Amino acid sequence: MLVCTRKSWAYNIAGWNNDYSDDNGGEPAVSDQIINESEANETVINERAQLLLKTLIERYIREGQPVGSKSLAQDAGLDLSSATVRNVMADLERLGLVSAPHTSAGRVPTEQGYRLFIDNLLTIKPLGSNDVQTLASTLTPQSDVSQLVESASSLLSGFTQMAGVVMLPTQKPAALRQIEFLPLSENRVLTILVFNEKDVQNRVIHTSRPYALPELERIAAYLNAQFTGKNVQRVRGDLLKEMENAQSNMDRLMCSAIEMAHQVFDDTDTGQDYIMAGETNLMDYEEMADVPRLRQLFDAFSEKQGILDLLDKSLHAQGVQIFIGHESGYEALDNCSVVTATYSANDEVLGVLGIIGPTRMAYDRIIPVVDVTAKLLGTVLNQRN
Repeated sequence: MLVCTRKSWAYNIAGWNNDYSDDNGGEPAVSDQIINESEANETVINERAQLLLKTLIERYIREGQPVGSKSLAQDAGLDLSSATVRNVMADLERLGLVSAPHTSAGRVPTEQGYRLFIDNLLTIKPLGSNDVQTLASTLTPQSDVSQLVESASSLLSGFTQMAGVVMLPTQKPAALRQIEFLPLSENRVLTILVFNEKDVQNRVIHTSRPYALPELERIAAYLNAQFTGKNVQRVRGDLLKEMENAQSNMDRLMCSAIEMAHQVFDDTDTGQDYIMAGETNLMDYEEMADVPRLRQLFDAFSEKQGILDLLDKSLHAQGVQIFIGHESGYEALDNCSVVTATYSANDEVLGVLGIIGPTRMAYDRIIPVVDVTAKLLGTVLNQRN
């Protein structure tokens, strides 16, 4: 039996058996209801209802059309009348597991139905050896990290025909080694930053007045003395404290140094990012063809922060994570499912990858693709270290 409560789902499936025949040749007796409410306010779904729900979801995923009672009984291989199947569907609909888009139409799964199906009824199909070899041959240690991330994203998209997304590996905090300034025209200053011995970044800042080279050299000397060896987050924190005291305790040169440094490090991007491929694949799915919703989704892809917040939820989770519709907590993804997995190197989680697509997706194939890609990417990154 599959047991669930009204407030929270607690699935417990015993064994499956082959006795799914409709012995009465018609409506089941009251004592043989598909779904019974116990005194403990639990809802018990028997094996026959499980099989019908599983069959309905699998057919809907394949065809994208509401499933009628007659075809459902045939697909499930059950000797049941259409009336009996309709009664089961009515009970499942009352539980919020299926819905009828039209009065005369068949049923389709809801988010709750998909969740029950994935957690309890789904049969995963392992990837074939050829598919695994294709993934492994594309992700090679000879590629640099950015190439590996792009390749992984493209592989996810290509294998699933959905949007593939890979979070860039988290980097160790960048420690400032040196800062230099060079004067440019029109109150502009070129800033040269050196992090972690070899990472050099250049950026141009705009100042309130022109600065001569000797003055910029003194400012750089002051900042190097104050902040060399500190990571960017620490520098930002110290700068905020320094600016609070700037006018009362510092001379003009020191104030200029702090103000310039604040502009420099405020523009230094140390946040997470991701690479996405195959966004346009989503336009091929009928259920995602609504233009306003599609525009909202593509805006979310461009803005990134909402997607990053969702990926971050998976960063500390074990195994493959699946967010169905509203479970993501992000309105732009209300009609989507997101399947993610972490990738690691040297026993350290570096990032998250996954796919974004319609809730009507072949989870039995998507899950192993995401899982294997994450493991292979982690293996390759481990070989590079």
